[in-house]
Amino acid sequence: MKQAIAFVLPPLYYPLGELKKTMPTYTGISSEAFRHPLDREAEQTLRRVPGFDLVARKFVEFLVERPQYVYMMGNSIQVGPRQYSTLYGIFRECIRDLDIYPEPTLFVSQAPVVNAYALGQDLPYIVLNTGLIDLMNEDEIRSVVAHELGHIKCGHTTLIQMASWAIMAVFSLADLTMGFSRILSTGLILAFYEWLRKAELSADRAAMLVMDDTRPVMQTMMKMAGGSTRYAHECSLEEFTRQAQRYQELDEDSLNQVYKFFLYNNVSQGVFLTHPFTVERVSYLQAWASSSEYREIKRGNYPRGGAQGSVEVKPESPAEQEADRLRRQIEELQQEINRIKGE
Repeated sequence: MKQAIAFVLPPLYYPLGELKKTMPTYTGISSEAFRHPLDREAEQTLRRVPGFDLVARKFVEFLVERPQYVYMMGNSIQVGPRQYSTLYGIFRECIRDLDIYPEPTLFVSQAPVVNAYALGQDLPYIVLNTGLIDLMNEDEIRSVVAHELGHIKCGHTTLIQMASWAIMAVFSLADLTMGFSRILSTGLILAFYEWLRKAELSADRAAMLVMDDTRPVMQTMMKMAGGSTRYAHECSLEEFTRQAQRYQELDEDSLNQVYKFFLYNNVSQGVFLTHPFTVERVSYLQAWASSSEYREIKRGNYPRGGAQGSVEVKPESPAEQEADRLRRQIEELQQEINRIKGE
């Protein structure tokens, strides 16, 4: 187990007179405390698919992380105590609550699409689009920030970048990669997308831990699905959760499960979804919020790994041992990337 790194956060910045709800803080929490088992399973499956090792080697050759970071520095607003100070206060609280170190960078990007994402390993960062900020209230923005920090905490960002690069290589860069895309199988692309979708379930749990309440997290999901600033007063979270229940009932028909697979993976047109259907995420979150696992974390009974962006815990079961091995492989991959950068 890596030792915890002691650090002190400077004062948080809020607009004068604004009161903040006290949120729980999970000191030393490991990502293994909340990582969804489907996330672990999908990652293990991905790494067993023929072609994954080739992608990892080529990824090391082609990946340059710094230009992406430089692009964000040059084309977005970096959030700080004197730049979007309210967002910065929310961001710093979420970092504290999930015990993440070192602090990633937060950017606001001018884009109407309601979206946010996390990338980077040496230089991890989160991007919030202005379309998302304008649609969400502060609790919902906090939920989004905690979700993205959950990706960083779980060490998802390396595989997310690898998936994006591999998919781009397959569909756009066949010539530039010397026929590399022709080597990859459809099975590997399906496995990448399946893992991307399952990784979202772990990040949703991180948001739940920070918010300590399903309601703002699910309200965020509802707005992501079809929220409107103009007609927000006509949207009902209760109706949305009932819709999620009706959606789950569709799985009782095996034909609907087939339809769902092809909706997620339109192989013929090369269109794949990176996120689970929003109402499906609601059902997963509700189940976890009522679980004994969540209650134990709330009591302070969780694996600890120190204030790390992606931590290691002592494995106690074959599944955890496999997760530990995969995490070491990611670290070795990053070391190789750093070595190539230095040449």
